[in-house]
Amino acid sequence: MIHSPSPRSRTFRSAFRRLVPPLAAVQLFLAASGPALAQQQRLPIVRDAEIEALVRDYARPILGAAGLQKAGVDIILVNDRGFNAFVVGRRMFINTGALMTAETPGEIIGVIAHEAGHIAGRHQEKLRQQLERAQTMALVATLLGVGAAVGGALSGNGGLAQGGTGIAAGGSEVARRTLLGYQRAEEIAADRSALTYLEKTGQSAAGMLKTFQRFQSALSLSGARIDPYQISHPMPRERISNLETLARQSRSFGKPDPAALQLRHDLMRAKIAAYMEGPAATSRLFRNDPLGLPARYADAINTHLRGSPANALAKIDALIRENPNNPYFHEMRGEALIRANKPAEAAKAYGRALALDPSKSAIIQIQRGQALLAVGDRDSARQAVKDIRGALDRDRENAAAYRHLAQAYGMLGDVAEAELATAEASYYSGAFQDASIFAMRAQQKFKPGSPSWVRAQDIINTSKPRKKK
Repeated sequence: MIHSPSPRSRTFRSAFRRLVPPLAAVQLFLAASGPALAQQQRLPIVRDAEIEALVRDYARPILGAAGLQKAGVDIILVNDRGFNAFVVGRRMFINTGALMTAETPGEIIGVIAHEAGHIAGRHQEKLRQQLERAQTMALVATLLGVGAAVGGALSGNGGLAQGGTGIAAGGSEVARRTLLGYQRAEEIAADRSALTYLEKTGQSAAGMLKTFQRFQSALSLSGARIDPYQISHPMPRERISNLETLARQSRSFGKPDPAALQLRHDLMRAKIAAYMEGPAATSRLFRNDPLGLPARYADAINTHLRGSPANALAKIDALIRENPNNPYFHEMRGEALIRANKPAEAAKAYGRALALDPSKSAIIQIQRGQALLAVGDRDSARQAVKDIRGALDRDRENAAAYRHLAQAYGMLGDVAEAELATAEASYYSGAFQDASIFAMRAQQKFKPGSPSWVRAQDIINTSKPRKKK
């Protein structure tokens, strides 16, 4: 027999659903973390040694001032044109659009300081508590409304019944606005924390204010009329008003970004514009200095991506003659040599880049291993295994590196390790079923209890689908 829901249950569900679905979505989002899940959700992550090194240099003093230097905060780049950043757990995500749009290092440093304020303030953990509280508020209000509606129906008082529905709907709205108000308070707290971190590190908050002014201009141009009580962030004008007086009191407010840091920032913008948008974007970006180093860097990258390898190499070599100790020019030379089908020379270029790189980037080391694989002989494959495994010690969740490692083991005839590397690649790409299959295949070939056998078992155990309760 099919039972139709009672008026009371329909009223309860209708009012409760108005609040619960968006909150549940937020909870799911807050629980998400890790490159494997990011890949599974198709979050477009960008990996680049030069950009990552610069952003880490921006973040290091800020994280120290926030007491987060030992907290294991990862910064992940997202291929998105929007000017945005956010945190999930101990991971800070920054859009490439923000990096390219920001004209000065201070603008990005301000963004990082704000997001560090969220992490240090444990705002996500507290937001979960507020979500639970808001759901409870909505539930209580709904039950009160249902009680009034049922009482009105029994007494024949239609006005009282309608009032009960209003209590339920109004209670959900109060809970929602309470939650949004809490989020606005968190944003203001993160702003204040950011100012503190910038002051501690002797950096100007002018870039942070410029970011807010950009948001305000975008909002003004949209022509939208927005109820400030319906949004989770304070209105840009309000944020600027709250921060500008405090920021200008800082001894470092008028302090410019160091020239060397500004140059690195411009080179980063050149690279992002060239890779993501092409020659038209780089021409617009550097129209006031078309012969400067960043503009010529962008031109060399554009030629590498869209022109002949020979012309690209000529332009990159000119940059290297002018700046012989820039590791990323040598890295770009390696990329151009790969495209020119000269893998042995490319491996040497990557080796030079790695020697010059103060951070000893795992990405460059993986690129050298990839070039050695392209050489095609067993000695090069053995060296590729050493390079890639060494890089994975520092960048364990790099799915692409495991694929190259699997190829190297395959060239050496080590099927078991090739299958285990394929399992790792699948695992960190979020393809858990494939990861489990390859791990089981690999495990059958390893000695029980050996490190590789144990790792295969770990993948099998963590890749199993969770049973629904």
